[in-house]
Amino acid sequence: MRILFISKELIGGSVLQALISEGNDVKVYIENIDWKSCLDGIAHKIDAWEPELSWVGKSGLIVFDDVGWNNTQDVLRREGYSVFGGNMESDALELNRQHFQDVLSASGVKILPSYDFTTAEEAITFVNEQPGIWVVKQNSHIGMLNYVGQRDDSKDVIDVLEMYKEKNISPVHLQKRARGYEMGVARYFNGSDWVGPIEVNLEYKSLCNGDIGPLTAEMGTVMWYDTNEEMLLYKSTLAKLKDYLAKINYKGDIDINCIVNAEGAWPLEATMRFGTPSTELQCDLHKSPWSDFLKAIADGKQYSLDYHSGYGIVVSVATPPFPYAPEVFGESRTGTSMNNRILFTEDLTEREQSQIRFMEVSATISKTGQKQFHLAGEHGYALYVTGLGESISQAKEEAYTVVRKIIIPRMFYRTDIGDTFINGGMETIKNWGWI
Repeated sequence: MRILFISKELIGGSVLQALISEGNDVKVYIENIDWKSCLDGIAHKIDAWEPELSWVGKSGLIVFDDVGWNNTQDVLRREGYSVFGGNMESDALELNRQHFQDVLSASGVKILPSYDFTTAEEAITFVNEQPGIWVVKQNSHIGMLNYVGQRDDSKDVIDVLEMYKEKNISPVHLQKRARGYEMGVARYFNGSDWVGPIEVNLEYKSLCNGDIGPLTAEMGTVMWYDTNEEMLLYKSTLAKLKDYLAKINYKGDIDINCIVNAEGAWPLEATMRFGTPSTELQCDLHKSPWSDFLKAIADGKQYSLDYHSGYGIVVSVATPPFPYAPEVFGESRTGTSMNNRILFTEDLTEREQSQIRFMEVSATISKTGQKQFHLAGEHGYALYVTGLGESISQAKEEAYTVVRKIIIPRMFYRTDIGDTFINGGMETIKNWGWI
């Protein structure tokens, strides 16, 4: 199949590589200059995607892996192209946090108090007038800019908002903090109905073990698939958005991240695209070809997805300047990790090789004819390692067995992905009745 893959910063890079490995004829456009060096020697990259429409044709597939393309996808659909991805209405659910909360409320989902502000200064005034434990967020993929408040008097939140003000970060979103477990519930949608099983996941967003340190896009995830549509977590949140998703003709994966406790499941945000690194884990969980799966969704059809049962774990392996985004903080990777080779303590088995999902990586051929992998890009998202098992402990061991064989100067990762569930979290959440 001919596939035109249109990306901003390779959020769906693992799916792109899966589509290539399946034998499809794939061309990829990368918009963000920081990511243009990634996947050299791995993918067929193009400088512009519009001239390739005649190449992909109406029988091929166009994949948008990120938000922010306005109404481009719907324009292409009206012209007869088969398009996987969101549109302007679905983008707003992710990019406008308060709009998402309003849609949830209108769909009958319980929400926490939340507010949008045009500037950080407006948010500071609000918090001074209504102190409490607030979560500070903004509308981008830069997770470390977000902050979960700790103090009742909001002094820590004010300090974070002062940094927002200094960096001219806006708009600002504040949400009342709820304590519990942070879980996601997700599913693919084909414009009129759900496709495939329900995705349940637990994200690890803090940089260091024990949920210490700045928030990141994500340091790892536990995930499994479930076909029980009576699951309370699903019924009380995601399932209630079906009519709205059909109304806006959404064709993609939607993930609602929640805080769950004994009182409720409280939605925090929506991901209206491929998630990172949840999609890397899906690439290990799925047995069915991605090309067939995405084409069915793009064409509004049903699809019987074949997948591994049990649990999956994915571990993020990063290098400096991660998680400090260069476009905000100005750090440079020059002289640190750029172009370092990715080496291994020993030869990997075929299964172990399949567990590694490259992100900011390029490939070259050595003088001896062997493929070598190098770090690329500007952000330090090196790669992800997945593992599967009948239990979370088994999945964790399979993932970390491979992680420990990887050698990249200055690489770092969390060693406790999955422990929250293993050490009693799963039992507590089940006792609350959510899963």
